[in-house]
Amino acid sequence: MTIRLTGITRYPIKSCRGHPADEAVVEPWGLAGDRRWMLVDDRGRVVTARKHPQLVLVAPEFTADGLLVSAPGIDPLRVHTPQSANLWEVQVFSSVVAACSAATTAHAWFSMVVGAPVRLVYLDDPTRRRPDPAYSRAEDRVSFADGYPVLLATEESLAALNDLILAGPRTAEQPMSMTRFRPNLVVAGANPWAEDGWRVLRIGEARFRAVKGCSRCALTTVDPETAETGKEPLATLARHRRWDGKSWFAINLIPDSPGATVHVGDEIEIVEQVSTTEPLR
Repeated sequence: MTIRLTGITRYPIKSCRGHPADEAVVEPWGLAGDRRWMLVDDRGRVVTARKHPQLVLVAPEFTADGLLVSAPGIDPLRVHTPQSANLWEVQVFSSVVAACSAATTAHAWFSMVVGAPVRLVYLDDPTRRRPDPAYSRAEDRVSFADGYPVLLATEESLAALNDLILAGPRTAEQPMSMTRFRPNLVVAGANPWAEDGWRVLRIGEARFRAVKGCSRCALTTVDPETAETGKEPLATLARHRRWDGKSWFAINLIPDSPGATVHVGDEIEIVEQVSTTEPLR
């Protein structure tokens, strides 16, 4: 059975909509352009769609000098990439890193979307932040992603999850989309949950370490098309994919071949794997 890359998505702003692509350059801290922007409150703490689900309706597009952002009910805004002279200390959950503040017009625009004062910041130097040392090497780095540079999910595991949801006590009106899980890379051709045992894989010319399963949060219960919240897929994951008090779907990767380009359609080689029925955690 041939496993292939079927989808590539970059998320320019943490918690906002993704930007699909046919190819992407792999950098040490993630796919080029992925999660280099983030919203913070007046104390510099990360602001996400967990608390403000309307952020999933914000659509950023890459431009030559920054981003073009749009959202329902508000005029689009061009955001220019800030200069590194204006640094501010921000907090991404347990990690603290210096980032650049965007223009005041961006702060005002996003504050209107969120309904509370927020600021937009840019990680001009992604070498400042390291993944969890328990699962990474000293030279590894990560952008504003929750914890690791790249997230990979399989179409077969999503299909298996949707079957479990359909068979459960709380039938969803429609299948869960892959968008709810916000992966950078989607692959097809593997058995359901096979990714739990992957440890090293090659996608085209890019090599990755699979360092940890991905424990899922309430953001997966936000409908990416409407921003409405519900119980699924967390309710079903908690019944069937729960270990250590957490629910698991997809795997976190760290790149080992920076500068390589991955393409939709690339064949995937599982270089190292183990036999397991549980995610690496």
